[in-house]
Amino acid sequence: MNDNENRKRQSYLRARDFGAAHASDFAPTSLGKQLLNTLGTIIPEIDGHATSEVTGVGQEREGTTTRREAREALREALVAIRRTARVMAADIPGLDDKFRIPRNTNDQHLLTAARAFAADAEPLAAEFMAHEMPADFLINLNAHIAALETAISNQASGVGAHVSAGAGLDDAMDRADEVMRRLDAIMRNKYANNPGVLAEWLSASHVERAPSHKKSPSSPTPPAPPA
Repeated sequence: MNDNENRKRQSYLRARDFGAAHASDFAPTSLGKQLLNTLGTIIPEIDGHATSEVTGVGQEREGTTTRREAREALREALVAIRRTARVMAADIPGLDDKFRIPRNTNDQHLLTAARAFAADAEPLAAEFMAHEMPADFLINLNAHIAALETAISNQASGVGAHVSAGAGLDDAMDRADEVMRRLDAIMRNKYANNPGVLAEWLSASHVERAPSHKKSPSSPTPPAPPA
């Protein structure tokens, strides 16, 4: 929820409280009463979407960080296998062509290459370990693949939650704006002869403007020295 949305939400809260303070002025079946009740149900909906939006943004940011870390760890594992395979190619012709790391930074390309590394390295595990690769280097490689896949999924889930919550928030606030527009007409008519209560409504329903940031006055230009 941005600042403007939050200021509008504050006006909804004040309008709801105004309705509660003047509840006895409206018959239970009156349109004004119905609209005030509707506003009261939309506000929690707005809060729920705002909370989900913040949660989604947090998940997206966390997923971005985790994805970067998982990508770097996977690339390091591939570099170690590639480096070793180039040495092993002296005894195993054609091996140098199998283990190539894509230059494209696309994570899906990196994952595809990593799966190929795992498949091609498995029958040569003993030769890799003879060159002092860890005994669990294939297990670690598959773990890095899974970690990057999970990070990508989590990031996408966060983006989806953020976008969905944002759309829900926009819809709820549009409905609240429509309720406020209709209530304003009703309150102006109802309290046309009661300026005190009408002023109370106008103050409650008013959406505050964003604070203006005035520029500090610039220092005066010093006079030019005499010629």
